[in-house]
Amino acid sequence: MAPSPATPLLQQAAGGGPLLLRQLFDAATGTFTYLLADVTSGEGVLIDPVFEQHARDLALVQELGIELMASIDTHAHADHVTGSWLMHEATGCAIGLAAAARAEHVTLPLHHGDRVRFGVRSLEVRSTPGHTDGCVSYVLDDQSMAFTGDALLVRGCGRCDFQQGNAHTLWRSITEQLFSLPDSCLLYPGHDYTGRTVTSVAEEKAFNARLGGAATERDFVGHMESMKLPHPNRIAEALPGNLRSGKPREASPAAAAGWAPLQRSYAGLPELPPAWVADHRSALTILDVRSREEAEGPDGRIGGSLLIPLPELEDHLGDIPVDRPVVVVCHSGSRSALATQQLLKAGLSQVANLRGGLAGWQAKGYPIAHATAESPSP
Repeated sequence: MAPSPATPLLQQAAGGGPLLLRQLFDAATGTFTYLLADVTSGEGVLIDPVFEQHARDLALVQELGIELMASIDTHAHADHVTGSWLMHEATGCAIGLAAAARAEHVTLPLHHGDRVRFGVRSLEVRSTPGHTDGCVSYVLDDQSMAFTGDALLVRGCGRCDFQQGNAHTLWRSITEQLFSLPDSCLLYPGHDYTGRTVTSVAEEKAFNARLGGAATERDFVGHMESMKLPHPNRIAEALPGNLRSGKPREASPAAAAGWAPLQRSYAGLPELPPAWVADHRSALTILDVRSREEAEGPDGRIGGSLLIPLPELEDHLGDIPVDRPVVVVCHSGSRSALATQQLLKAGLSQVANLRGGLAGWQAKGYPIAHATAESPSP
């Protein structure tokens, strides 16, 4: 995978080649998901994916051209269901989780000291129980960053009052496994609810109210045992789901009823590839939103397409047939993306953008009609 000029956050770390890092967020549960990739090889790993965010995460993996080696969790979560099974089904990647969690469908059972490799980079597995028995943290090969799950949060830590939690155990995990990392090591948490995204070993040693500064194990245990927290809202659903590695009990009815194999871009836009559109063209309305000059010019248009220039779309919604799905096209897929959003907001449900636009259609060798051929327009 060649790095794109538009790709920020490439880091040349001492432990290997340039690294791509993306921090993703699920607002409903306050969960962070992390995508890491070795830029040179294009191999990557996904940490703590959320079931409901699978389409977003998969779109990012595909758009960046990453070959996903593993989807790994820091523990069996109690507040959300992992997306690891879905990612395994979509990409063939391994499903990684601590062996101590004893979950089903895990293809990469992890133990303390194991290495999860992607390209020339790797994550070291460190056992950090105390929140749960099966908690692990992932430390990058050069110890410049670590992904701590719920063991250590920004100015806090995971609770210890259920699911094998133990405050003494968590104290040892943090002080021996995480605070032993270099002070400069960046720590990326599994959750945050106030907008804090990253911290460091030095910061948490100094400022974590539960175990930083002059706090002792006695102070920490007293703090944790005095907390009165409600049970996680989704524990009855999340925990059994995570012990199946996120595999649904049955196929999704919504997925089975879909009108097309839609793929969502990282921007959230429903898209269809040219090949599928070409095979199903007779059952679709192809809506061209370029100008009339473009459609009648040398670029041509897809035969039988309906021409409504984007500036006129709102006034001509009634000209779009409602008895068949609509696939929107422009030169590159940019203006048609905006038109797709407008149609969805207007209440049309079976709408998708043609991926790559007319340029992508032509590049695949599909036929183009020119001005000499009659094409419908409003």
